[in-house]
Amino acid sequence: MYKHILVPLDGSTLAETVLPHVERLAKENGAKISLLQVVIAHTIPGTDPTDAQVEVVERAKKYLGQVAEKLEQAGLTVETHIRYGHDAEEILDHAESNDIDLVAMCSHGQSGIGRWNLGGVTKRVVSHCIKPVLTIRARP
Repeated sequence: MYKHILVPLDGSTLAETVLPHVERLAKENGAKISLLQVVIAHTIPGTDPTDAQVEVVERAKKYLGQVAEKLEQAGLTVETHIRYGHDAEEILDHAESNDIDLVAMCSHGQSGIGRWNLGGVTKRVVSHCIKPVLTIRARP
């Protein structure tokens, strides 16, 4: 049923709560997993943002590589993607412009202000995605 699962991650362990569910679904369906992290660099106005942009992309590349390696050790096919921009918009665009069958994400990720709470990114993805969305409630 699902051949390609998109998993947006924000770098938090809470967001990774979805991974055991995705691993099971991928094994049961022979699905490929695409890990996605959306990044943006906040800089001081008047400064060159290039270094900050490169840094957030490199950090995301390292993080996604570590997550992918664990999933690959479990025998899964994994690819990683980094997009620069606003979370929900980039997740939606990636899901719609690629051969994605399911988006799987947590209903809460980063602590504090929390970019992945159901009132924010996840809610927008669930509300606007043309693909099925599996949401798992993250637990610390």
